[in-house]
Amino acid sequence: MRHLWSFLAGLVVAPVTWVLVTLGQDGSMRTVDRWVEVGTFNTANLIEPAVYLAVGGILLGLLGTLRVSPLGPLVAGLLLVTPYVGMFVAPFEVRDRIPDGWALFGDPLPLELPVENGTLFLIGVLLMTAVVSRQRWRRWPRPAALALPPVATPEPVAEEPAPTDWPPPAPAAVDRDTAPLSLGYPDQPPPEPLPRRSPGASPWSAPPRGTYRSGDTRDDL
Repeated sequence: MRHLWSFLAGLVVAPVTWVLVTLGQDGSMRTVDRWVEVGTFNTANLIEPAVYLAVGGILLGLLGTLRVSPLGPLVAGLLLVTPYVGMFVAPFEVRDRIPDGWALFGDPLPLELPVENGTLFLIGVLLMTAVVSRQRWRRWPRPAALALPPVATPEPVAEEPAPTDWPPPAPAAVDRDTAPLSLGYPDQPPPEPLPRRSPGASPWSAPPRGTYRSGDTRDDL
């Protein structure tokens, strides 16, 4: 696609450059001739032809230096060189085929002027030198994309399962009278309960035989 756009640009720039160079050269020549005739000069008279030449030079510079495709400069160079080359074969016929009597912006447009003085041939040769460079036929290298380091994704944190029953059930009531007393040895059987005293019995009365109290001797058992 870039070669097609370059080709179309060459077809447009070649005739536009021919017209701009003609206006600039003819205006400059007539201005200088007028200065010589009157014996004085005014440099402001050269502004208009200088602008034509500058615009033509910018177009040629863009077409010849931009590395889009050399096909456009090649086509424009061949179109500009052809009239001068034809002068070697049939000069009068070529000159008669060039349009004459045209005017642009009120100024005469002698298109044969840049052909006869060789300006178009010089410009065409300069443009065709773009074909010599191989690099201009290749596409501009694209910069390689920067490889970014992989972003470490955090590991998912396992969430604790929510309790199904909330609040938790209250512990069952414990009967303190019947619950065994444990001193940290779950396999030890609970102690035997003390014998109950009869109502009205003195706390100092002797317990039944076979019952051990603190302070009893072995003979008392």
